[in-house]
Amino acid sequence: MKNFILISSFIFGMTTCFISCTGCSKSDVAPIQNATTLTLTEQEKSDLLFLREEEKLARDIYLHAWEKYKHMTFDHISNSEQTHMDRALDLIHKYGLTDPAISERGVFNNPNLQVLYNQLLSKTNQSELDALIVGATIEDLDINDIDKLLTHTSNPDLITVYSDLNCGSRNHMRAFSSQIETSGGSYTPQYVSPEKYKSIIENEKENCGGGH
Repeated sequence: MKNFILISSFIFGMTTCFISCTGCSKSDVAPIQNATTLTLTEQEKSDLLFLREEEKLARDIYLHAWEKYKHMTFDHISNSEQTHMDRALDLIHKYGLTDPAISERGVFNNPNLQVLYNQLLSKTNQSELDALIVGATIEDLDINDIDKLLTHTSNPDLITVYSDLNCGSRNHMRAFSSQIETSGGSYTPQYVSPEKYKSIIENEKENCGGGH
């Protein structure tokens, strides 16, 4: 009888573990929630806050382009940029920072991003092809900037999110480049090297976890 009780308890415990484990799904922010919180350097804080607003710039431009041209690429990628913003915000909350992003579309705390947004919005309004080229330009800049941010940190939280977002930006670059070509245009990279740009667009779409 004692052995039967022990065996039954063991089976019950294993069954419970199996049910609870198989019922879990992988969350985009799981690495952030589970990792040990470290202290960010001033550089890491500055980088994270900048990234939050840079992703907002992308989202805001794409929302405007979608409303103006009804090109599905802008709709899809604006949703992905919202995910990017949310990933950055998760880190901002985790590390007790103040979110710099202003809810009003097209308004930024960072003056350099404000100037850039105004310039890109003006070009976006010129034509649908120009708007697609603006999209490629934004992703070009994002990739280049995130590459730099990755050299500023050894924090696993930041590396995970930066890497996912960088992967997503490469996918966005592929999408915009394809649509530019379909529309009879071309794009010359302004921030990443021509070799890196060629490598990105010649490769297949990547699985980016939470970064799309």
